[in-house]
Amino acid sequence: MDTKKLFEYYNELDDQGQYDVKHTGHHRAQYHEPDRVPLAERQFLQHQDDGLRTFSTTYKAARFEEGWLLDSLGHFYEQQWISDVLGKIKAGKEASVYLCRSGVQVPAQFVAAKVYRPRMLRNLKNDQLYRMDRAVLDTDGNRVLDLGMLKAQHKRSVYGEQIRHQSWIAYEFQSLKTLHAAGADVPQPYEMDENAILMSYIGGEDSAAATLNTVSLDPLEVRPLYERLLSNIGIMLAHGIVHGDLSAYNVLYWEGNITLIDFPQVVSPAGHRSAWHIFNRDLARLCEYFTRQGLHTDPARLAVELWKSHGYRLPPEVPAGLVDPDNAAYRQYWQKTREAD
Repeated sequence: MDTKKLFEYYNELDDQGQYDVKHTGHHRAQYHEPDRVPLAERQFLQHQDDGLRTFSTTYKAARFEEGWLLDSLGHFYEQQWISDVLGKIKAGKEASVYLCRSGVQVPAQFVAAKVYRPRMLRNLKNDQLYRMDRAVLDTDGNRVLDLGMLKAQHKRSVYGEQIRHQSWIAYEFQSLKTLHAAGADVPQPYEMDENAILMSYIGGEDSAAATLNTVSLDPLEVRPLYERLLSNIGIMLAHGIVHGDLSAYNVLYWEGNITLIDFPQVVSPAGHRSAWHIFNRDLARLCEYFTRQGLHTDPARLAVELWKSHGYRLPPEVPAGLVDPDNAAYRQYWQKTREAD
C-alpha cells in the first residue's frame, strides 16, 4: 500500500465523526439519521432480518472507515448485541470507540464498541515490552499451544501478525471479565470478536464520560477517588494483573465515579520480568494527577506496600537494604527508574 493511501486511511479513522464529545460546558450530541431510509422503517427491517444487508448505521463513516467498521461490528449486529452505531466517542492510535444502540442481548440502552485499527495502521509504543513473558491467547482467551501458530507469530508472517493482533485484544477482554467479576470499576465486557470488544457504555445520552486527566475535581472528591483507585489497583494485584498503562488518561470520570479502561497491555506481577518497573510507573503517573489536585501522595511507599502486601517479591536489582520507602537511597533508586521512562 502506498504512503498516500495510508495517510487517507489514517485521516478517515481519526475523523471524530458526528458524535461530538466534549467535556467542558454544556453540549449535546450531534448525530443525524441517514437520509436513504427513515429510522422507523430501518428498525422494522432490522427486526425482520438480522443479516448484514440491513446493517445501516446512523453514524456516517468515511469511505474506508465504513467498510472496516461494518466488518468489525457485523458479528455483534447479527447476534443482536447492537442495533445501530450512533457515533464515534474516541479516536485513538490503537483503536477507536463507538457509541452503539444496544440490541436485544443487552439490557442497557447503549453500549460501547472498541474497534481496533487495521494492523497496518496501528501505532503501538513498544508493545514488545508487554508481550514478552506473556502467553499467546486465541480468540476464546485460551493459551495457544499449537507449535505452528506460535512459530508463525514469532516469525511475524501475515498469519502470525493476525495471531498477535487477536492475542492483544483477547488480553483486554479476559482482563475485563476477570476484574468486572471481582468488583473492580471497569466496563462490563459483553462480547469479543476478531477485531472489536463490546462493553458497557460510560456516560449519558448527550455525552460520554470524560477522562480523568481533563477533570478538575471538587476538593471533597479528591481523597475518596484516590483511595478508590488504590482499591482497584489492589484488586488487580490480587488477580495477577498489572495494568501497564495506568494514568489519569485511562480512567473515566462520570457523575463522581471512576472507571478504569484500556487493558490490552496487562502483565503478570509474578510472571513478567519488568512487572515491578511497570507497576512503579503506573503508580507514579496516577499520583502525579492527584498531586496536581492538591493531595499529598507518596508513590514510592505505595509501590512497596501494595506490592509486598499481595505477596510479590521485589526484583533482585532492588537491594534488600533499600526496600524501605523512607530510605533516601531507595528514593534515589526509585527516581532513577522513573526517569528511565
